Amino acid sequence: MSWVLVPAAGRGRRFGGDIPKQYLHIAGRPLIAHTLQALLSHPEIEGAVIALAENDPYWPGWSQWQGKPVRVCIGGAERADSVAAALQALPDSVTDETVVLVHDAARPNLRHSDIDRLLAAAAACADGALLAAPVRDTLKRADAAARSLGTEPRERLWRALTPQAFRRGLLQRALAEAAQAGVMVTDEAMAVERLGLRPQLVEGREDNLKVTTPADLALVAFLLETP
Repeated sequence: MSWVLVPAAGRGRRFGGDIPKQYLHIAGRPLIAHTLQALLSHPEIEGAVIALAENDPYWPGWSQWQGKPVRVCIGGAERADSVAAALQALPDSVTDETVVLVHDAARPNLRHSDIDRLLAAAAACADGALLAAPVRDTLKRADAAARSLGTEPRERLWRALTPQAFRRGLLQRALAEAAQAGVMVTDEAMAVERLGLRPQLVEGREDNLKVTTPADLALVAFLLETP
């Protein structure tokens, strides 16, 4: 059994608006409710820790979901700070060798089949695993004026998704060493890669979208209402 960590302390500046995007309502519920439903309805996920902004006025106060425990903690200014705080808030039953998942609060259209394959890969690979998608579009390198300088090869390039899955002790060490070195990691895999390790890439569904813009919100709302 695994626990999942959900960093939800961000304000979503790229999205805009007064309410953090994870609390915007789609299909009748806050976005983060759909995310928790996708995660905690999976039989192998035991509980969740949500890292919130200090004095978050929007958190509904859930202490359980699907009959499973939901813990909260105070997150930090950066994603890595929130994940580190959530790791500390895990119950004592979660050992250093237990695989924990980290998932974006604003990525609600997650399927159980992706979780299944991610957990299997993380169990088999000591360096951990992450959902990802191969880059299929042509990539352009630009100058400061957004003029195309050339085409970049896309072979072996992947887009990182979430969840990402690592053993608790490894992830804590990776995040602590990155913080000590003053490196701002953009995802958990980056912190682990700094240790010279190679997490397993697991191809995930393309519709596992993260809401970043209002257009994303409309698309995710459509996907959630489509069987």
